[in-house]
Amino acid sequence: MNRHKKIIFGAALLVGTAASPSFAQTTFQTYNCADGSQFIVGFFEYDKRAHLQLDGKAVTLGKRLALSGSRYTGSGVTLTIKKTGTTLKRGKRPVTTCEMI
Repeated sequence: MNRHKKIIFGAALLVGTAASPSFAQTTFQTYNCADGSQFIVGFFEYDKRAHLQLDGKAVTLGKRLALSGSRYTGSGVTLTIKKTGTTLKRGKRPVTTCEMI
């Protein structure tokens, strides 16, 4: 039942953002990682968080302080985006490099 609530909430969120003018200011990026994983990240104009679709699940990462680039963390996931490259850290898995496709 909890899964159905998440699906309904996600659909309502998409419908709500599609109706708003900020929908045009949304950026989605797809990444392939060296460990074989793939994820999609979405950034919304008035939201400092990163919204990931990772392993079939939606994960929201809060923006954290970074000396260079951007770093987002939450739910055991850390996404770091720098000019030199993007890395993803999930749980106890090693850090993996990712590139935008």
